[in-house]
Amino acid sequence: MFKKVFPLSSILFLRFLGLFLVLPVLSVYALSLKGATPLLVGIIVGGYALTQAAFQIPFGSMSDKIGRKPTLFIGLVIFMIGSLVAGYADNIYILMLGRFLQGAGAIGSVVVAMIADLVEEKTRGHAMAIMGGFIAMSFAVAMVAGPVIGGIYGVNNLFYITAGLSLLAMVLLFTKVPTPPKIIHIYNKKAKVSEILKDKNLLNMIIVDSMQKGLMTMAFVLIPIFLTHATYHFDWAKTDLWEVYVPAMIAGILAMGPAAIFGEKYNKPKTVFLISIVLFIASFTMMGLTNSSLVFIFGVVFFFIAFNMMEPLVQSMISKFAKVHQKGTALGVANTAAYLSTFVGAMIAGIMIGEASRSTIGITIAVIASIWFIWMLIRFENPTKHEFLFIPIADVNMDKLKNLEHEHIAEWYINDTEKVVAIKYVSEHLSEDEIKPQILK
Repeated sequence: MFKKVFPLSSILFLRFLGLFLVLPVLSVYALSLKGATPLLVGIIVGGYALTQAAFQIPFGSMSDKIGRKPTLFIGLVIFMIGSLVAGYADNIYILMLGRFLQGAGAIGSVVVAMIADLVEEKTRGHAMAIMGGFIAMSFAVAMVAGPVIGGIYGVNNLFYITAGLSLLAMVLLFTKVPTPPKIIHIYNKKAKVSEILKDKNLLNMIIVDSMQKGLMTMAFVLIPIFLTHATYHFDWAKTDLWEVYVPAMIAGILAMGPAAIFGEKYNKPKTVFLISIVLFIASFTMMGLTNSSLVFIFGVVFFFIAFNMMEPLVQSMISKFAKVHQKGTALGVANTAAYLSTFVGAMIAGIMIGEASRSTIGITIAVIASIWFIWMLIRFENPTKHEFLFIPIADVNMDKLKNLEHEHIAEWYINDTEKVVAIKYVSEHLSEDEIKPQILK
């Protein structure tokens, strides 16, 4: 399974590495360009997410019609062009165009669909967790490399590096990624967005994903400006930003593994999410109120720990809560909401920079995160642990299967390509030996 997921996860790693490389220094760089305002800087930081949200579904539909690989190639080419435009920009509007083009290459949903094509049903949850881990690692590497490279060689060169990473991703696509088979699933019913939004746990995961991504872009608008502008007390040089990002990223990387294990292996994602939200609250409170550089750095460290604890679990939890016929739709809805939140978070941060003091900004965001904590504490539940029973179609009585109902059977479906019937059940209350007589010939 890992051999199939690794090349696709590597492509996502390279793409997100390119996007994240500029985040630690982008707001300061954008503010120095001709025509810049705080609002436009916020739009620059989150602009890619707006076009990501707009093009998620069209790219997914395109991949169904012309194939996954050609669609991924088109998305990577658009992303590369956007990176080159952003690198060439000498004013705020050209940079904005480049960021919008970067986001227009919206291949995230296509990669998820391709993983679903290549990986067997019983290991897809694990595959999604691996993919989430690669995205988290790209974030980790970018937070260390971005400020150092940008500080020495200039932020515009980070965009040219991103274009090079896109080219490397294309090479991986055509040399390492296998062409997926056409997998057809036959389910009891079709997925509806309304059903996903009515599902308490899926809605909560959409909120988790959206809030995490919104706070991320808020942080990357605010942190560099707070540290480098004399108005906010600290007056650091841009080349010194790595001194705050490096320790924060090391702490985030160290926290990521234990959090993923605790959330996945021990099925305690609620605990991980609640701890992360507490750290978000502490982070923005500290960054808003302190005049000590050391305390501010601890605030940034708390932010990175919180973000990295959440990131590997988000896609996996959505996949676990959704029924199989809902997974594509649920992930599409969640990704669209998260990208919109990314854009809105950056835009709001840009507005706040122009209108409010550092302390007001920090406390306001901490209060919003506190409301999120209360919502999660009351509403969120850990996923029920399920097992899968796979039986060859030839051995199944289809009339019995159609009438299969049990309070501890979450769902059943037919994977027509793999020629198996899959039954998802609660192993604590039901065994394979109890299920088989109900459907076998």
